[in-house]
Amino acid sequence: MYQHLPVMSREVIELLTPIPQGTVVDATVGGGGHARLLLEARPDLRVLGIDRDDVAVAAARKNLVHFGDKVQIVQGGFENLATIVKENTEGNIMGILFDLGVSSPQLDRSERGFSYWGEAPLDMRMDSSQELTAQTVLNNYTESELSMIIAKNGEERFADRIASRIVANRPLQTTADLVSSVQEAIPARFRRSGGNPARRTFQAIRMEVNRELPSLSAGLDESVHLLSPGGRVLVLAYHSLEDRIVKDRFARWAGEREQTLPGLPVEPNPRRRVKVLTRRALRPRASETGSNRRARSARLRAAEKLTVPAGS
Repeated sequence: MYQHLPVMSREVIELLTPIPQGTVVDATVGGGGHARLLLEARPDLRVLGIDRDDVAVAAARKNLVHFGDKVQIVQGGFENLATIVKENTEGNIMGILFDLGVSSPQLDRSERGFSYWGEAPLDMRMDSSQELTAQTVLNNYTESELSMIIAKNGEERFADRIASRIVANRPLQTTADLVSSVQEAIPARFRRSGGNPARRTFQAIRMEVNRELPSLSAGLDESVHLLSPGGRVLVLAYHSLEDRIVKDRFARWAGEREQTLPGLPVEPNPRRRVKVLTRRALRPRASETGSNRRARSARLRAAEKLTVPAGS
């Protein structure tokens, strides 16, 4: 059973409902929650659902089967977004939705290795057909490589100590081995607050296994080219690393004002490609965070492609 509550669904649907008729690309379709709600609100739209996770692809096909040919589901990643869209759609792309990070069903299936609770193989692959696993990363990367990954992807202050302990404890076989290594590395006074001390390290290793940040950057860059004028791109991010990438891309596409020399007038970028619809990231309502823990850290940003780029 693939049960996953779509995060900030009301806000997502409100932002996508006004778009012109065409196709919406749900680049992380999961169980199809956002896609279902969108098609119920806008029956004239078509949806191309994409996911790296073969389990999610199967679930989306099952959950959305009653929409018939209005929906097509394929397996793939952000880095191949343009190719997937061109091979599977015709006409205008009027919306693209990215819902980032790990899903509840992925966390709940302990055998996949995403969760730091319990004991499971060190897998962490969203695409089960790829070769690289968390076990490969943890047992084969150098100590300096592990430290850099844990510091960058996990924003972990004790990255050096954790990497050293991982290397000392090799070979690591299970998620419990990784949790134990992190606990040994972090001073006791810092383990007593801020949730599970292994959380940041698990995030960092998962992001390395799945190349999440490079894939996100590639997918965002492709999305602005794929969208037809008046189309919208929406991104749900769950931690600051993802959100910074999204915020930076939107700012650049929007040609936000830059001051090149002190004392000179501030001039707008003449090649503005989008209008940012969310000047500040939208956050989930209290009623949602109370019933869906995953929504608590969500940040939603949206932008609309301009009909004619400014300055063209």
